[in-house]
Amino acid sequence: MANEFLPLFYTFHFYLFSLIALVSAIVFVTRKSPVAAALWLVVVMFALAALYVMLNAEFVGVMQVLVYAGAIMVVFLFVVMLLNLGHPSELNDIRGRWGRLAAGLLGLALVAELMALSRGGVAYNFSLPAAPKAEVLAGPAGVIGPIAAPLFREYLLAFELTSVLLLVAIIGAVVLAKKRSA
Repeated sequence: MANEFLPLFYTFHFYLFSLIALVSAIVFVTRKSPVAAALWLVVVMFALAALYVMLNAEFVGVMQVLVYAGAIMVVFLFVVMLLNLGHPSELNDIRGRWGRLAAGLLGLALVAELMALSRGGVAYNFSLPAAPKAEVLAGPAGVIGPIAAPLFREYLLAFELTSVLLLVAIIGAVVLAKKRSA
C-alpha cells in the first residue's frame, strides 16, 4: 500500500528541487552583492545535486556538491573577499516581513515533510540499487572508470585548461588586490 505513493513522492520532489533551482538561479542573477549571489549559486548547485541523486546518478550528485558547491564556490568567495567587493550590509537578502514570512513557511513545510517521512506515510527505500553487471566490475577501473576514462583521455586538454584558467583568475585577483591596497 505504501509503494503506491512512491511515484507521487518522486514526482513531488522532482518539481520541488526544480523549482528551488530555478528560483535560486533567478535570485542569483538579480543580486547586487557578489557574496549574496555566490551563496544563492550554492543553493542552485545543491538543488541540482539533489536532482542528480533522484536520477540515480549518485556519483555525479556527490561530485556536484564537492566540486562546484564546495571547491569552486570557496575559490569564488575567496576572490570576492580578496577584492573586497561585498560589504556586510549587503549580505542580508531577506529584508522586511515578507521575506522572513516566506522563509518561515518554507522551514515549516520542510519540517512537516520530515515528520511525514518519519511517521511512515511514505515508504522510503534506503537500500542500495541492484548490483552492476559482472562485466562492468571486471575491469581495473570499476564503476568510476567509464566516467573517468573520457575525462582523462578525450577531454584532458579542456580539463587542464580549466584548471589553468582558474589559477590565472586567482593570481589576477591577488595582483589587483595588492595594487588597490598599496
